[in-house]
Amino acid sequence: MARAAGLDTRAVATALHRLEAGGLVERGTDGTLVLLAAAFGRAAREAAAAAPDPDDPGAGHDDETARVLRTFVRDGRLTALPTGLARKRVLLDVICQDLEPGRRYSEASVNLRLRRWHDDVATLRRWLVDLGYLDREGDGGEYWRSGGPVPSDDRPGDGSA
Repeated sequence: MARAAGLDTRAVATALHRLEAGGLVERGTDGTLVLLAAAFGRAAREAAAAAPDPDDPGAGHDDETARVLRTFVRDGRLTALPTGLARKRVLLDVICQDLEPGRRYSEASVNLRLRRWHDDVATLRRWLVDLGYLDREGDGGEYWRSGGPVPSDDRPGDGSA
């Protein structure tokens, strides 16, 4: 199993233990594992129903952030740049998540990440610097994230299992 899954033996054992504890796999008297298809299917349907809508830019965010994202984001890109400071801050809180705290980026690398959001990367970069989300060193030098929220690693849906 470890080889097929590309995991080490300990990771496979942990996953199997969780599957058994969750009632998705049963161990036979001879030690073989049996997938409980009905339970697995039910769990998959429940997880899919609880998952955020991938087409809703506000899914998974607090009410205010969701409202601003639904107003300004379509297909993962900004449709317009807000003029109000409060809306800028909400958007920048989300946009800065594309930059890892503690890592230094070249201006070109920052621009590449910001271009995913909007073609006016100079405005977005300036907002991030002016409002304290990014710091920079030198003209066209290095940038690093210096503000914005940092999600905890233990929140639901973060990919840990």
